[in-house]
Amino acid sequence: MPKITPNYMEMKAIDLGASKAFYEKAFGFSFTDYGPEYAAVEGGPVQIGIAAGEEPPAPMPTFETDDLEAALAQVKTAGGAIVKEIFPYPGGRRFECLDPSGNRLAIYQVA
Repeated sequence: MPKITPNYMEMKAIDLGASKAFYEKAFGFSFTDYGPEYAAVEGGPVQIGIAAGEEPPAPMPTFETDDLEAALAQVKTAGGAIVKEIFPYPGGRRFECLDPSGNRLAIYQVA
């Protein structure tokens, strides 16, 4: 059986510019544009692409942080809508938010 490792995640964006601005401000991401309808964060262990459009709905990506409270504040400052404040879960704590296109994200800190 071949080894299959996640290395790319693609999300949809109703407003590509607003989504890029959110991820740049909230997480410090830097995008490479591939035409007017696609941008990608490259160079990390998992690359993230954002495509203009609404369908199909994307899965919920999760991001690890070393300071959950600071990450929450940064996401709020960037305009993220918090849908679940910080809560415990097996292995640590996390919160969930929405980006400008309604993609749901989870940001967690290991216990």
